[in-house]
Amino acid sequence: MNEHPQGPYPRCADTSNPFEHALAPAPRRSALASVAMFSARNAWLMLSLGIILVALSAHYVRLRFAINTNFDRFVSKNLPWMEHQIAFRKAFPREGMGILAVLDARTPELAQDAAARLAERLNQSVPHIVSAQEAGNAPFFRRNGLLFLSPPQLTNALSGLSRSAPLLRPLATDPSLRGIMASIGLSLRGVRFRRVSLEALAPQFHAMTQTIEETLGNERPSFSWQTLFHSGEQLPPKQLMVSVNPRLDFSSLLPGEKAVASIRKTARDLGLEGEGIRLRITGQVPIDDDELNTLQEGEVANAIVAIAAILLISWLALHSWRIILAMFLTVALGLAFTAAAGLLMAKALNPISVAFFVLFVGIGVDFALQFSVAYRVARFHNHDPIGALVVTADRNGGRLVLAGLATAAGFLSFLPTAYRGVSELGEIASSGMIIALIASLTILPALLRLVNPPPERSPLGYAWLIPLDEFLERRRLPIVLGTVLVVFAASPVLYWLEFDSNPTHLQNPNSASVATYLELSKNPNFSISTAEILAPSLGEADAIAKRLATFPDVAQVTTLSDFVPHDQDQKLTQIAQTANKLRDDLSPPKVSPKPSDQDNINSLNAAAAELNEAVSTHLGAESARAAQRLARSLIALANASPEERRKAEQAFVFPLKVTLDDIRESLHPDRITLQTLPPSLVRAWLAPGGRARVSAAPKGDSNDDTVVSRFANAVLKVDPNAAGPAVRITEGAKTVINAFIEAAIYALISIAILLWLFLRRLWDVAVTLFPLILAAIVTLEICAATGFKLNFANIIALPVLLGVGVAFKIYYIVAWREGQTHLLASPLTRAIFYSGLTTSVAFGSLWLSNNPGLSSMGKLLALALACTMAAAILFQPLLMGPPHTIAETETPELTAPGPRASRGSRVRCEPHQTRSSLFSRKVSQ
Repeated sequence: MNEHPQGPYPRCADTSNPFEHALAPAPRRSALASVAMFSARNAWLMLSLGIILVALSAHYVRLRFAINTNFDRFVSKNLPWMEHQIAFRKAFPREGMGILAVLDARTPELAQDAAARLAERLNQSVPHIVSAQEAGNAPFFRRNGLLFLSPPQLTNALSGLSRSAPLLRPLATDPSLRGIMASIGLSLRGVRFRRVSLEALAPQFHAMTQTIEETLGNERPSFSWQTLFHSGEQLPPKQLMVSVNPRLDFSSLLPGEKAVASIRKTARDLGLEGEGIRLRITGQVPIDDDELNTLQEGEVANAIVAIAAILLISWLALHSWRIILAMFLTVALGLAFTAAAGLLMAKALNPISVAFFVLFVGIGVDFALQFSVAYRVARFHNHDPIGALVVTADRNGGRLVLAGLATAAGFLSFLPTAYRGVSELGEIASSGMIIALIASLTILPALLRLVNPPPERSPLGYAWLIPLDEFLERRRLPIVLGTVLVVFAASPVLYWLEFDSNPTHLQNPNSASVATYLELSKNPNFSISTAEILAPSLGEADAIAKRLATFPDVAQVTTLSDFVPHDQDQKLTQIAQTANKLRDDLSPPKVSPKPSDQDNINSLNAAAAELNEAVSTHLGAESARAAQRLARSLIALANASPEERRKAEQAFVFPLKVTLDDIRESLHPDRITLQTLPPSLVRAWLAPGGRARVSAAPKGDSNDDTVVSRFANAVLKVDPNAAGPAVRITEGAKTVINAFIEAAIYALISIAILLWLFLRRLWDVAVTLFPLILAAIVTLEICAATGFKLNFANIIALPVLLGVGVAFKIYYIVAWREGQTHLLASPLTRAIFYSGLTTSVAFGSLWLSNNPGLSSMGKLLALALACTMAAAILFQPLLMGPPHTIAETETPELTAPGPRASRGSRVRCEPHQTRSSLFSRKVSQ
C-alpha cells in the first residue's frame, strides 16, 4: 500500500477535493507507530523522564560551560604548518601572548614615567600578575639608543645637543620656574647677538604659552622639552607599552578578566588617570576575553526577537498554541541535552561550534513542525488523539527518520576535516540531529497527548495553488532547462568570490582590545603579520635574514645580531666627546636653591620684559606675535595665585628633569655585545639550546590579505618551516578551504549512500541531490556578485546547506514516490514553507550578533537556506515530474465524525497524464 496521509490525493475520477481524504495506518503497525502509541499512552511518564533529563543536562552545562576563542585550536595540530607554529611557540612561549598595557600621554616624558612606574608596581606582588616590563626593552634603548643611529643621524643628534648647551646649563643648575625664565632670557640674548633667530624660538614660545594658558584655565597642563633637544624624526613616542605576563584563572569563563582588573586598579592607585594618561589593554588574552563578551552582548535581546518571530511563524503554520507549546518544550529539552552532550564531547566550545545552539533550534523546529502539521492533518480525519498520533508516526515517521539521518550525515562530514572549529560543530550538531529526531518521535507525541488540541475543522493545504501547480507542470521542461542554463551561465562570476583569511576580521572592531590592536597595527614598528623562522643557530639565522632582505615583499628582517650596533668604537668616541663637552652643562657642580614664590614672580616679570624688548625690532612678524603672546601669559601667571604658579612649575619642571636624566644617560652608553644584552631581550630571540629566531615583516598594509599572502609565500620559499601570524593566516585559509571542499564531498557521498539505501533508485537519489547542488552554486554566485566574502566562520553555511537542505528534498521525494501530486498545494509544502521560515529566523538571529564572525555566518546561512528552500519548493517538483507510480488507495475508517465517505470503499486512481519529456521518460524507465 503506497497510501499517503499528509498530502493531497492524486487526481481520481471520483474525487472533487484533493484534500478531503486521509489514510488510515496500515493494518500492520510500524515500529515508529508503536513508539508513538507508547509515548501517548504513557505521556506523564515520558514528560517526567524529559524533565529529569533537562535538569541533569542543565546542571552539567552550568558546571562545564566554557568557550575557547584561541584560533590555533580551530585547526588540527597534525598539520605541518601547525607543527611549525607549535615548535616556534615552544621555543619562544611568550612571543605574541599575554597582555599589553598601552599608555597614551600628552608628552613623551609623561608616557615614559607612567610606563616605568606601572611596570615597577606590577612586579610588586600584584594579584593575578606574574611579571611585567616595559615593552621593547625601552630602558635599554633609552640608554643605548644613540648607538643604533646611522653615522649621519648620530652626528646630527650630537650637534643638536651641543647647540643646546647654553640652554642646558641654566636649566640643570636651576631646574625650577626661575631657571626656565632665565633660559628664555638667555635665548633672547642669542637673538640680540644674532646667534639664533626669533623665528627658531617661535615653536618653543607657542608651547610655553599654551601650557600657561591651560594652567590659568584650570585645565591639565603639559609641556615637553624633548622638542628642544631632539630632531623631529628622533622624537620619543608619546605612546609606550608595558608587557604583562598574567596569571590566568581558567575556572572563569573570562580567564584574563582578573588580571586586566588588577592592571587597571594598579594604574588608578598610581594616579595615572589624574595625570592625563590613557590606559588601554590589548593582547591575545584580553582579545579572547572581549571576544567572549561580544558573543554574549545583545544575545538575550536577539534571542527574544528570534523566539517571538518563530512563535509567530509557528502560529501561522499550526493555529494552535497548545501544539506550539508542545513543540517548543520538545525543542528545549533536546537543546539542553545536546548542549550537555556537546560539552561532554568537546570539553569547551569555540566561536564556531557555539553556533550549534542556533542550528539545533532551526532544525529541531523543522522536525517538530513537520510532525505537528502531519498531526493536524491526521486530526482532521481522526478525532481520537492517540489514533491520530499513531497515523502521524506511521505515515510520516519514516521520512523524518530519513531526513534526520541525512542531516546528521551532512554534519558528520565535518569530522574528518583538519578544521577542528567545524569538526567540533559537526560532532555536536550531528548528535543534536539524532536527539532532535528522537525527541520529535517520543517526547512530542506525549506532549501532544497532554495538551490535547481540538480536532481540525477544515483540511490543510493550499487548494488555491492547484492552478499554479498545473501551470508550472505544463511548462516544466522549459522552466527546468532555463533555470539550469541561467545558473551555469552565471558561474563565471565565481571567479570574483573572495575568502577573507584574516582572523582579526572575525572580531568585533568596536571592542576596546581589538580597536587598540588594530590601531597599533598601523604603526610600522608594530607589524601584526610577521613571519617567524626558527633557525638552528644565530649564524644560520643571520644567513637566512640576508636572503630574506633581498625579497621585494619583505620590509624588514630582524635577528638577535641586529641588537649589536655596528661601528661602536667610532660612535662611542663621538658620544664620549660630546659628553665631556656637556659635562658641566648637564651636571653642574652647584645647583641653585629652590626659589621662593616671590622669586618666581620676579623671574616671570623679568622674562616678560625681555620678550617685549626683543620684539621691538620684529614688529608685525609671526615670531614677534608669538613672543608678545608669551609675555602676556607670563605677566598673567605672575599676577595669578601661588597655587597656579606651583601648577605651572610642575608642568614645566617635571618633564625637564626626565629629559635631563635621559640626556645624561644617553651620553653614557655601554659597549654592546651579545653577552651584555639584557637577558629578557636575548630570551626573546635566542632559545635554550642555541636555536635563533628570525622575524620578518611585510612591505605594505599588514591587514591586507593579498599583501600578507605574497609575503608569507616569499618567506616559505626560503624556509618551508616558517611560522608566525602571516603564515598562520595564509596556510590557515588553505586548510579551511580544503577542509570545506572535503566536507562537501563527504557530505554528498554519505547522503547519496544513505538515500540509495532507502530509496533504491539512482534517479530518485539524483533528483534529490541535484537541486541541493544547484542551490549551493546559486548561493556562491550571489556572494560573488554582491562582494560578500567567505571567511573562517561563515563558510560552514555551505556544508550546513547540504545537511539542512537535504531534509526538504527528502520530504518531497518520499511524497512523490508515494504517488502524491500537486505538491505545491499540499500540506507538505505548508510544513516545509513554515519550517524553512522558522529555520531562517533561527539562523538569521546570528545576523544580529555583535560578533562579526557570527553575524556573517547568520547572513550566509539565511541566504543559503533561502536558496535551498526555493530549490525544494519551486524547482524539485518540476524536476521530478508526475509520479510514475500511483497505487490503489483506500479511504480510512474513521473513529469520529470526519469527511463523508463510505466505509471500506475503494477508489482506483490512474496515473496523471502529461506531455512526455526527457524527465518523465527517465522516471518511467
